[in-house]
Parts: sequence; structure tokens; C-alpha cells
Amino acid sequence: MYKRIVYKVRNEVSLNTRQVPFLCNQAETNYREARKQHSNNLPIISEYELDLVEKLRTEGVAITSLEALSIPSTEQMLDAAKSLMPKIPRSISENKNEFVIHATPQQILEHQEIFIWGLEQRLVNIVENYIGLPVAYHGAYFRRDIVNKVQLKSRLWHIDPEDRKVLKVVIYLNDVDENNGPFEYIPQSLTSKLVSSLKYTHGYVQDKTMEKVISPSHFKSCTGIPGTVILAATGSIFHRGKIPVSSDRYAIFFDYTSRKPIVHNHYGASFLSNEDLQLLGKSLSSQQKQCVFWKDNFW
Repeated sequence: MYKRIVYKVRNEVSLNTRQVPFLCNQAETNYREARKQHSNNLPIISEYELDLVEKLRTEGVAITSLEALSIPSTEQMLDAAKSLMPKIPRSISENKNEFVIHATPQQILEHQEIFIWGLEQRLVNIVENYIGLPVAYHGAYFRRDIVNKVQLKSRLWHIDPEDRKVLKVVIYLNDVDENNGPFEYIPQSLTSKLVSSLKYTHGYVQDKTMEKVISPSHFKSCTGIPGTVILAATGSIFHRGKIPVSSDRYAIFFDYTSRKPIVHNHYGASFLSNEDLQLLGKSLSSQQKQCVFWKDNFW
């Protein structure tokens, strides 16, 4: 409980500090210098991967597939995911505002191939080229988004505040069309204008508010078959999970920032404890451990 309060206070201070011109300018100078110094250390990636990074920089989203990424442990990860899918209940409480069920920390530990896939070198190299700094891995979040009419939190328009560059890698595990909860976003060029129009700093934006400043025709849905992979620069685009109306959506989210994020996020039920991470860490390389245990030297 104490740790949660500390995180909350630090996050509020961090977000408020971003509004102070002098502090904001100094932080931005430091950030640009850090990226400049790290630019020569960025890993080499293929032309296809560079194209994905370029789409992230311009559009804010790049769509690919597990097959195209050709990450070595994909088969093991998918086997683990298929095994886990029927174990995720449709509800875990009487809360009428519940709209997503996450795999528990214990389930992630039992299917650790999912967590470890997010640390595959080929994937981390793509992430690092986009972020421009050493990568912090915030974990894998296996989720079942439920068919209902609840429109709260991640089902509302928002920009992730954790860092200047936040990257989420989303894998669809079932067919996702317009009717069962696609990831939806507003392109980066339009988002920057909307931030100004709405005087947006952080938090969630209701549909009725958003539609006063932009036509829904500009909303883009990411649909796809199982194995579709969405790379989303969620710190740079307005995005949300569209409400599923025909069937539940199963997906895995892998979250990344730099190792000095603006907001030191504390996750809820899906957050793995340090003890859980230590168990997973036994099978990780030294480089992977640096991505996972980046917090050890942060505060």
C-alpha cells in the first residue's frame, strides 16, 4: 500500500513538472542529448524492420504478423497462449464496470514463454531503434476484453503518459474485425493537432468531446486474423480499445519505454512482483535482465 502511494505521488509530480516551462525545457535538452549519445549504439536491424520503425515515427502504428517478424520462439509462445486462453474466465467479480480480465501473475509464471517472447533480441532491437535509448520491458499482459457496453479507461481516447516514447506490441489471438474490439487510433499528425485543440495533458477523453474536434472518419481500426501484430507508439497517438459487440477479444500486450520514463508506472493485478521476476530471470540472458530489472537503479 505504501509503495502504491509513493508511485502515485511521484507520478503526479512528474506529470505536473512537465507543465513548468523551465523544467520542461531542461528535461527535453537532457533527453535529446541522451538520445544523441546513444544513436551510435543502436542495434542494426533489417530493411523490413527499419520500415516498421519509420511507420511508427510517421503514422504512429505499424501492422505486421508473427510470420513476417520470424522471431525464433514464436511457436512456443503461441502454444503457451493457446493453452492459457480457455483458462481466462469471463468475469472475476460482481463489478458491473469490469470490461477486461487479465491473466494472473501465477498464470504468466506457468506460461513464461509468453513473457520471454517479449525479450527476444530481434524484437528488442526494433523497440530500441524506435525509442532511441536502452529499453525497459514492462512485461506481457494477456487479456480478454469482454463484450459489454462499458466505456471506461482504456476504452476511452488517451495517450500513454509514461514516457516521451512508449511502444506497445499487440498480438491478436483470435479474429478481430470492427465488431470485436480492434485497437483503434488517430494518426500521429492529427493527434498533435488534437492535443493543442483539446489542451490535452493526460487522462481520458470521451467520444462526444473528441467528435467535437475531429470527424470519426479519421479513426483507424487495426483489424486482423490471429497472429496479427500491431506496433503502436502509444505515447504519441490518441488510441483506445474499441468496444467489442460480437465476441470477446483475446490479445497479448507487450509494453516498453526507455529506462528513465517520465512516469514510473505501477501496474495492478497483472503486475509481476520482484519475486516473480526473479524466478523468470533465471532463464534470461544478461542483456534481457537489464531490460527487466531496469528499476533497480532508477530511483
